[in-house]
Amino acid sequence: MKIVVASDHAGFERKGEILSYLIGEGFDVEDLGAHILEPDDDYPKYMVPAAMRVLNDPENTRAIIFGMSGQGEAMVANRFPGVRATVWYGGSLDIVRLSREHNDANVLSIGAHFVTKDEMIAAVKLWISTPFSGEERHARRIEEIDAVE
Repeated sequence: MKIVVASDHAGFERKGEILSYLIGEGFDVEDLGAHILEPDDDYPKYMVPAAMRVLNDPENTRAIIFGMSGQGEAMVANRFPGVRATVWYGGSLDIVRLSREHNDANVLSIGAHFVTKDEMIAAVKLWISTPFSGEERHARRIEEIDAVE
């Protein structure tokens, strides 16, 4: 599985931390930017390429994206057919687990200003390792979502 990561200035530090973690764990990772800290950059220019990578190879690609809250970043990603971005900005890891088990989320949008490095790594580990349940009711609902697009 390929994991692409992307962030604007607000998530720049957390993106660097997760890149180091993922590379250290042997994952195939691609950094889609930002590559330098630009305090006035706009997140859509980084989120669109991340969503496009997932759209073009949904079976083999996931994305982890970062912003201040993760909300706007997920909104951008969810504009693309077949992309299912979930937002996590701390709190219960059940949200992360359920996003995979029930929704087959292929993008994890992290609110970088609300989580520590250790919390983020725990969430990413869980998100990567949790499979889609494949239960009929969840598969049916995903098909219904995709039909809207």
